[in-house]
Amino acid sequence: MYISHVNLKNWRNFRNVEVDFKERMFFVGPNASGKSNLLDIFRFLHDIAKKRGGGLQQAVADRGGISKIRCLATRSSPDIIIGVEISDLPISQTTWKYEISLSQESRGDRLPFLKHEKVWKDGKEILTRPNEQDIKDQKRLTQTHLEQINANESFRDIAEFLQSISYLHLVPQVIRHPEIFPGKQLSEDPFGMNFLAKISETTDKIRNGRLKKIEQALNIAVPQLKHLTHTKDARGIPHLEAIYEHWRPRGARQQEDQFSDGTLRLIGFLWSLLESDSLLLLEEPELSLNAAIIRRIPALMHRIMKTKKRQVFVTTHSYDLLSDEGIAPEEVLMLRPGTEGTETQIASSDKEIQTLIEGGLSMAEIVIPKTSPQNVEQLELFQ
Repeated sequence: MYISHVNLKNWRNFRNVEVDFKERMFFVGPNASGKSNLLDIFRFLHDIAKKRGGGLQQAVADRGGISKIRCLATRSSPDIIIGVEISDLPISQTTWKYEISLSQESRGDRLPFLKHEKVWKDGKEILTRPNEQDIKDQKRLTQTHLEQINANESFRDIAEFLQSISYLHLVPQVIRHPEIFPGKQLSEDPFGMNFLAKISETTDKIRNGRLKKIEQALNIAVPQLKHLTHTKDARGIPHLEAIYEHWRPRGARQQEDQFSDGTLRLIGFLWSLLESDSLLLLEEPELSLNAAIIRRIPALMHRIMKTKKRQVFVTTHSYDLLSDEGIAPEEVLMLRPGTEGTETQIASSDKEIQTLIEGGLSMAEIVIPKTSPQNVEQLELFQ
């Protein structure tokens, strides 16, 4: 299943937005334009639907409450609306549509509650709330049917799809030294605190197969690295271990605490691509990587996506990443902040961009200047 369309109202940076999505999307814009906040739509729905620690109340609380997720540009109609259309592969005809509208109690606990929750299947509405029971007992509106297994039977496909969404923004220092970062070990771990444990808990056959594929990529991308394995120390703590060739005949063994930031991020990126066939959300995969490697990330994603039949959304600032000739203009979403909230535009809808592409320019040459901060050259005057 794939996200084919999103409609948003009053969500973070976005006052009113509708966007069509392809199997692969690149979100491009200046700092604070809302790239991460757009990804957070799918994390938010995932957090509502997930089996452990999920639900509407927790998802809103984790983000600081309704006031923190409501768009600052909101005016007379302050309700937050999130709608997603979900299609089967290939993206053509919408199979499902799920939409919620959120507000906040004006008195008492000031809990977030549903103004409405609706589900359509193949264009036919199969759920609409509030219903009679909700009107009699309005506390029911503090929970979605999406999060309730006894209430979502008719659209459980949506719940299971949203539960499967994964997000990655790996922090190398967290992988090297998880013990110095406060907080409990979490099953959902976008920053890498449990990354080695996740690898260790994978079955031997699957783990060894994935590490072998990653090793082949590292042999090309990381000079002298020739062998990547999983191991455990005397205390049973999992590690990644590699052999680096040098003047000694057998080379030298190094573990993840000696790997470079780029090597760790590349391993995490490749593992995540191979791990599942669900929607994958990636934050700036280019960080810490050599430009020559960055330029090949889109092609690498495309090849693995064809095998896994999955959808990937990527935030990026990288000129090198967007230089890939295989990136189509309908795969690039440009974000431009303004006083009325961030505006979005698919690159293919801009006639000037289409003309420049036909003239032989790359997406990077066209899109990066269009999404750069205004008057950015004045930074040179800073003293």
